[in-house]
Amino acid sequence: MTDARQGDWVKVEIDAGVMTLTLARPEKKNALSNAMYGVLADSLEAAEKDPAVRVVIFQADGDSFTAGNDLQDFAAQATGAFTGERHVIRFLKALANATRPLVAAVHGQAVGVGTTMLLHCDLVYVTPDARLTVPFVNLALVPEAASSWLLPARIGHARAYAMFALGEAIDGGTAVAWGIANGSAELSDLRARARAAADQLAKKPLGALTTTKRLMRDAEKIAALMDTEGALFGERLKTAEAREAFMAFMERRPPDFSKVS
Repeated sequence: MTDARQGDWVKVEIDAGVMTLTLARPEKKNALSNAMYGVLADSLEAAEKDPAVRVVIFQADGDSFTAGNDLQDFAAQATGAFTGERHVIRFLKALANATRPLVAAVHGQAVGVGTTMLLHCDLVYVTPDARLTVPFVNLALVPEAASSWLLPARIGHARAYAMFALGEAIDGGTAVAWGIANGSAELSDLRARARAAADQLAKKPLGALTTTKRLMRDAEKIAALMDTEGALFGERLKTAEAREAFMAFMERRPPDFSKVS
């Protein structure tokens, strides 16, 4: 069952054919907890069944889109303290299988899944100073959300490898230039830009939109790759390297992988 307080960390609104999902945990830079993933997954699954929902927008309160997965959750999984369903898996599969157009408004930090989820969005708008990172290797982990295929396909192997392996960040302007985002807007205009695009999509013939999206994406291949990545990700969480990465983060020190490799 989703904790009521944590459920409040994602706001869900439906208006004029547009479902808006707002990450609302600004004091933690919208780090995604298991319960938050549950609300996001539930919402995307509901959107697929609701004829009143024609488009979905992702946005966030505070100074960041999301700091990525809550590292407390990662640590709990690494130590075996976590039990129950991992709703992140449901969320990623919902992204893979979404037929409704997905729009994202991204500002500040977009870490890990905060960047990889954008590869499943159909329109992405960023602030110029947005900072996109996928530092999985820094945490002794591997890419997820089918990003091991989708990111190189979008921006090329060399750029994707530097982002994955070196943890290199890119700003909003670079995200637009590389084709991760459609355009940029200042923070004061960001949500309006994304909403205007969503409103345009909501007026289009839904059948034509969903068929076009299906032709452009191999959802079955994406979902299968998510399973492969997810299995390896789970294995990596249990390694000594991952434990060292999470302990170093908690202790606010650089990790020393030489003693565990």
